[in-house]
Amino acid sequence: MTDAGQTMRPSNWQLLVHQVRYQNRVFWRSPMAAFFTLVFPLMFLLVFVSVFGNGMISALGVPMAQFYAPSLGVYGAITAAYTNLAIMTVNRREEGILKRVRGTPLPPWLCISPTRLASTTWTAFIAVGLLMGVGIAFFGIRPDPGTLAAALLAFLVGVGCFAALGMMLAALASDSNLAAVAGNATLLPLAFASEIFIPPSSNSPAWVAIAGDIFPVKHFAQAFSGAFNPTLSGNGFQWSAGPGEYAILSHLAVMAVWGVVAAALAVRFFKWEPTGGEGGLS
Repeated sequence: MTDAGQTMRPSNWQLLVHQVRYQNRVFWRSPMAAFFTLVFPLMFLLVFVSVFGNGMISALGVPMAQFYAPSLGVYGAITAAYTNLAIMTVNRREEGILKRVRGTPLPPWLCISPTRLASTTWTAFIAVGLLMGVGIAFFGIRPDPGTLAAALLAFLVGVGCFAALGMMLAALASDSNLAAVAGNATLLPLAFASEIFIPPSSNSPAWVAIAGDIFPVKHFAQAFSGAFNPTLSGNGFQWSAGPGEYAILSHLAVMAVWGVVAAALAVRFFKWEPTGGEGGLS
């Protein structure tokens, strides 16, 4: 029991909900972040449909957008979980907000780990949901109910992986400008190498395919977009794909390894106090 007049301390759950709401408001107050996360992938979908067309593939019974939209949705999710998370975290640190939060009764782990992961997952879900919703409503995309569970699992693991990478980047970057440059300089080339925008041509160098296989962008894209590929069979819950099969477990394993390593580095090098923008990645 508490004494009369004594204010009850909010539970960790109440604090978590409050912090998630705060992080969501911060995102919507950043027009640039909202544009590149939500509008930019949608613009690419419209451009692809305009340039390459959205004709029905008669042999499959689906439109071309069936193949464009899922990968572009993954790009929006990665932007939310990786680039935006890194930039916003560094901004909060350089503004002294993280330092002040650490001096409050709010548990530091609650401010960083579950709060930012939950907010990032929600933003990524909006990005994917918006793109796929537009695709279903206006471009004839047909989801397969039998593969939606695998797609959801791939989405959650992928967002967790790139959120860990985003926090690692935030821990290593000395200021938000460097976080933005490093985030875009790593994401955009890998997006092209990972078949997010266009498949590589037969004349592409071998290292392009190797880079795509090593880094987690391609694994996220293939694990999620395979659920909407009518040429693949199966529910996705297999380790590796044979000819014409949809399998996500090997992709999830690669993303999990990247996520665990990134999370360990983020914890090791994370800084609460402003660094003064000395430059460099430390």
